[in-house]
Parts: sequence; structure tokens; C-alpha cells
Amino acid sequence: MSEFADTAPYYATYRPGIPEAAVRLLSQTVAGKQHPVLLDLGSGTGQVPAALHEAFAEIDVVERDPGMLAEADKALAGLPDTTIRLHNKPAEQFVPPHADWAADMVTVCRAFHWMDQPAVLSLLDGCTAKDAAVVVMGDGSLWTARSAWTDALRSLIQEYTGSERRAGKDKTYAAHDRPYREILAESPFADVEEHTIDVERPWTPQTVIGYLYSTSFASRPLFGDRLQEFEERAHTLLTEHADADGLIEHARFDVLIARRP
Repeated sequence: MSEFADTAPYYATYRPGIPEAAVRLLSQTVAGKQHPVLLDLGSGTGQVPAALHEAFAEIDVVERDPGMLAEADKALAGLPDTTIRLHNKPAEQFVPPHADWAADMVTVCRAFHWMDQPAVLSLLDGCTAKDAAVVVMGDGSLWTARSAWTDALRSLIQEYTGSERRAGKDKTYAAHDRPYREILAESPFADVEEHTIDVERPWTPQTVIGYLYSTSFASRPLFGDRLQEFEERAHTLLTEHADADGLIEHARFDVLIARRP
């Protein structure tokens, strides 16, 4: 079973998109190219292609979860002046659509930790332009956020799912301790620049609960027949915090842009 089984509609509706500052940065990276090609790996519901499509002539979207890819298809349908191709497979199994295809930019957003990173980077060495940029980006989650309301919410989730962070119904989350910068520096794309974007996100009880159902650590199947009870308690907890101090998340969105030396 996928770590994200039954989450796709919630993911499409409630997951925060990438910050406008990141959109500008990445669009500028390919500015001036005549026919830029984007490869988005672990695309989820297509948030990155939807945000960057104006900067690219062709976009290849790779996502292993069929439900997620169906949501991406809906989100990207009818975009003007951009050729969109969807690939329902893991990043490690991507095959270029034709022999002379080469990506000018590869993006991996909030998904690199799910991948066989050395295998993906080796694959990309064979299907990217010489001056291509490999972009690994993302932020934390409401599980890793540290504030009074997120700490209380995490404790409530743990009452139902256990103390360890879950990664779908049958697994626990395996943390990746090595910085992505180090992993990239050992790859063919060893020239790495780092950008940090501070983000302040306002939430409501409804959007938080919808977001939780989009995650691998608090998706609806994890709660079984106690789902309604959890949702009622979560809504009460979040409403109390919203009335007291507001539900504000202070996040850091990291963007690593790696190129061949």
C-alpha cells in the first residue's frame, strides 16, 4: 500500500504550494533558454508544474501514486503553450520520452526523502542538459513544526497512531539524517547553491484537518473506526488555539540548486 493511500484529494486541496519567491528564483534560472524542459519527480498532485509552467515549453511529470497523478492531470489540463506528459512510475524508473530529450531543470519538492537518492541522481546524469539545474526543495511539516498549537496537535495524533511518526498504515517514518547538500555534493551535480525562504502560513481548524488527511503520518486510514472521534477532538483543540493566539506556522522553505561543476 502507498504511504499516501486515500490522501490525493486532500493533498490537492490542502497542501501549501511553493512560495512565490521560489517560483521567481526557478523561473529566472531558465530565463533565456529557447525551449526549456522541466522534469518534476515525485510530483504529487502537480503543484510544482502548475506553479512553473509559464517558464517551460515542455514538462514531464513523474509520480508513482495513481491517485496523485490523476489529481495532477486535472490540475495541469489545458495549460496554454506547454506540453505536459504524465508518467505513472517511481522516479528511479523514469525513461525519457524520446532519444534526444534532455531536461534543463529537474525539480524534487518534498519528496527526495522517499527516493533512492544516489540512483536518481545517477539516472539524471544521463538525461539532462549539460548546464541543467537539479533542484531539491521543501520545508518541514506540521509534525516537525514547533509551536504550542502544533505540539498539542502532534500529541493528540500520537494518542491514536502511537509515539513514532507513521509513514502510511503499515510503516513508521525513517528519518534521513544526512543533509541533502552533502548527498548532492557526492553526485555528478556537485556544485550546489542554497537559498532559504522564510514563510508565514495562516491556518484554520478546517485547513489543518484537511492537511493532516493529506499526509502519510495522519491520513484517514490510520485512525480506523476512531476517525470521527479524532476529528472532533482535533477541531476543538485547534479552535481553542485559534481563539487564543491564532494558528500561524513559521516555516523555512529550502531550495538547493545543484549543477555539474
